Amino acid sequence: MQEAGIKANDIVVWDRDSDEMEHAGFHVSTGGNRVQCFGTDRVDYEQELVTHGSVGSRLSKILTQRCNLLINVPVLKDHDGAGVTIALKNMYGVIHNPNKYHPNGCNPYIADLNMLPEIRTRMRLTICDATTASYEGGPGYKPEYSWKNNALIVSQDPVALDYTGWQIIERKRAEKGLKTLEGDGRAPRYIATAADAQHRLGTNVPSRIAVVEV
Repeated sequence: MQEAGIKANDIVVWDRDSDEMEHAGFHVSTGGNRVQCFGTDRVDYEQELVTHGSVGSRLSKILTQRCNLLINVPVLKDHDGAGVTIALKNMYGVIHNPNKYHPNGCNPYIADLNMLPEIRTRMRLTICDATTASYEGGPGYKPEYSWKNNALIVSQDPVALDYTGWQIIERKRAEKGLKTLEGDGRAPRYIATAADAQHRLGTNVPSRIAVVEV
């Protein structure tokens, strides 16, 4: 981004909690002419609720006051309720009450959350970290259910990316002799909801998704 002409201190690397970022290897920084890196815990959430459909949440002030565009960087992993957690569910990290939106496999909550204008109008690109991915036991990291996939998945369509990531996880589950996520009672139905006529956040139709491997 700096090579493209964006000043370092106009770039914010952020998540919910600064301590968790430090634990993951980030250096928290909030000043100077450098890339900024900190969690919402340093600035809090907006007081006003924003709503769409089933969702009513307070948004991180980093999103509302510091960002005019977003590059989403999720991890490719299994989720014990939603089936998978990749691009769309990663936006649970920008709200104060993600715990409210886990019933029914997070459906339609994930899709409704991504419809909020503050998220939808800012989202430009998703770069999924699929270097080490998990196929079971998520969302927490469990080494016994993880594998070195050694890939990045990049898309401007978060629905297509989630569908593609889902299929990668399904292939690994089949290789390991596990049930499909459907067979396990946790197919990621939120993906189809995000693609439906009420949301139109992207496509989940395989024939409309071009997967280019390089």
